[in-house]
Amino acid sequence: MTTSDTLAVTVTIERPWTEVYDFASIPLNFQRWASGLGGSLRKVDDEWTAAGPDGPVRVRFSERNAFGVLDHWVTPEDGGAAIYIPLRVIANGDGAEVTLTVFRAGRSDEAFAADADWVRRDLGALKALLEA
Repeated sequence: MTTSDTLAVTVTIERPWTEVYDFASIPLNFQRWASGLGGSLRKVDDEWTAAGPDGPVRVRFSERNAFGVLDHWVTPEDGGAAIYIPLRVIANGDGAEVTLTVFRAGRSDEAFAADADWVRRDLGALKALLEA
């Protein structure tokens, strides 16, 4: 079994973790802060679809839970492999920590750094939205 380098990108949000989780667990709210979905997330029958940066994708979200798990899987419509995106909300005092793990998955240093920067911007957007 091979592993991949990872980077945990984290933001602190000055809102109770349950409020952050409640907001972020609604798939339609992702398009308000997760720019990779391009504001195009929609539900068709029982499946979520979006216009990803590299073309149409299907998105599967983890079920609501009491543990702050917001993992999701993005699968290109062209039949490519699903991309697993671990996302967690945990309590930090009266606020919350939101952490998304970025996998290198064979990408160059530049591509890996660009992905991490993208995630930082998106998590920053979530913070700004929820702290406004």
